Amino acid sequence: MLERINLLVLDVDGVMTDGRIVYDARGTETKTFHVRDGQGVKYWLRAGHEAAILSGRASPIIRRRAEEIGIKAVYEDAKDKLPVFEKILKRFRRKAENVCYIGDDLPDLPILARAGFAVATADAVADARRLAHYVARSRGGAGAVRETVELILEYQGLWAGVTRRYAERLPGDLPPARHPWRTGP
Repeated sequence: MLERINLLVLDVDGVMTDGRIVYDARGTETKTFHVRDGQGVKYWLRAGHEAAILSGRASPIIRRRAEEIGIKAVYEDAKDKLPVFEKILKRFRRKAENVCYIGDDLPDLPILARAGFAVATADAVADARRLAHYVARSRGGAGAVRETVELILEYQGLWAGVTRRYAERLPGDLPPARHPWRTGP
């Protein structure tokens, strides 16, 4: 299943963020993103894969974060996400079986049911967790995206290429990763 995944589609609120919507004294919306999730997306793109954002809400903050981490395909204000998901598949010329979708709430269920690799955050609603192929150990906005990217790239044999860039500067060999989702040595 994971060998054919090459398109990452992300929900925003509750996946890239912790799901809270905060307004400052002027009424301006703010969101908090985890730096490692953003780095994970960058590693995903460097590995030759593609990514898109599919959000039920619209916000300039989403577009800014997408630009910062290299995601060019941003779909916002999608009250019914499934037709927009179909547009994403056409845009990238992919089948649903090539997609990893990360979601956390009821509007994500139709896409989680279609995606080749459906992922729910640790704090996703129960229905999303039940439908997912994988439930991240990390919560939304706290590393779930990065965890998923590492899992897929490691399975595909691409994670070593990501870490090599940084390990070259170490005095010795980098020990093998000990991911919590791995079993055995």
